[in-house]
Amino acid sequence: MAGLTVGFAGLSHLGIVSGCAAAEKGFNVVGYDDEAAVVDALAGGILPVVEPDLPETFERNIDRLTFTSKPGDLTVCDIVYISRDVPTDDQGISDVSAITDLIERVQPYIRQDAVIVMLSQVPPGFTRKLFDADPRFYYQVETLIFGRAVQRALLPERLIVGSADATQPLPEVFNAVLSVFNCPILPMRFESAELAKISINMCLVASIGVANTMAGVCETVGADWSEIVPALRLDARIGPSAYLKPGLGLAGGNLERDLATVINLADAHDQDHGIVDAWIANSNIRKDWAYEMLATLVLGDKPQARIAILGLSYKENTHSVKNAASLKFLSRLVGHDTVVYDPVVDGAKAAPGSVVATSAMDAVADADVVVLMTPWPEFSTLNSSDVAAVMRGRVMIDPYALIDRKDAVAAGFAYATLGAETANPQENAHA
Repeated sequence: MAGLTVGFAGLSHLGIVSGCAAAEKGFNVVGYDDEAAVVDALAGGILPVVEPDLPETFERNIDRLTFTSKPGDLTVCDIVYISRDVPTDDQGISDVSAITDLIERVQPYIRQDAVIVMLSQVPPGFTRKLFDADPRFYYQVETLIFGRAVQRALLPERLIVGSADATQPLPEVFNAVLSVFNCPILPMRFESAELAKISINMCLVASIGVANTMAGVCETVGADWSEIVPALRLDARIGPSAYLKPGLGLAGGNLERDLATVINLADAHDQDHGIVDAWIANSNIRKDWAYEMLATLVLGDKPQARIAILGLSYKENTHSVKNAASLKFLSRLVGHDTVVYDPVVDGAKAAPGSVVATSAMDAVADADVVVLMTPWPEFSTLNSSDVAAVMRGRVMIDPYALIDRKDAVAAGFAYATLGAETANPQENAHA
């Protein structure tokens, strides 16, 4: 269907990325948000979110993108996605009140022959209640990943669609939009679609739990997790794309939200959630890994050490610090001499009380220890010898193995990483 106009109501990370992807696929896009400041920024070419390839995609399709704070402008749309990110609290509990308010605000302006698609992740049962009031509603599972959102939006592995009756064909306009992505379309009932994303994330959390647990064992028995991973990837029951990277606990909010949802559903229906409790406990333990390494390698002998912290965002290629391990780490360092650097995050806001450096090398100058808390690509380009030349101490805590272990040891560092024994500077080049 040529000349379709697709609307996105809610211009947070989800709506902006999804809208740009729709424009890249050739659709005219109307993006609506009630916050005039967000709309004005986008209309002026300023992106309020950080994502690789997003500026280029935005600029390439600027002629297809229209931004507005007037809900009546959605009248021209053939399909409207509800696309605001759902906030969560510290326990991972979703607050859907903003989504409900958004729907009430835009619904009267959406044409009767248009389709309304819930793209925001909502608890099971939420969309069914909407359909009871308006049969135009459908649900589409979003599977964006912070730091890879544009890639995921343009090249999805599959599209999961929920409807009131999964045996009925999708509306022609909805099918036309989905078909341009050239991937399998999986229709199912509302509740199954809402649970599909949660199920996907639970499988991911399970893999993270395996990686974290076994990486911890490796650190104590002399094994190296990075040597074991290839054997797992070659097992057909696990697979080459399995998520097997150990980390510093769950962060970002999305995985935590889904685990909280499962616990609440299990409690409400007298079901067991012990395995979820175990995943959460494992995550909490791993969040303390960096501090435990710091206490063991540095603070015991030098409590007044200057601590350089590289990275504040919860992962690379994003500005989000939601539940970031770096913030918990910093919360245990109140009163210590800390200097922070992140290429995107405002250190003055995220790490009050710390000195904010302007570069990684500026941060490590005169430091006794450097801790790489976020795997930003730029940190992997640091030269161990150059870092050693400006530091006062010789301890490097590098959870994600951004710096080559041999180079770090050769430069005189005691080097700690997830999944392997701590390397001492006395080790020779074959360490």
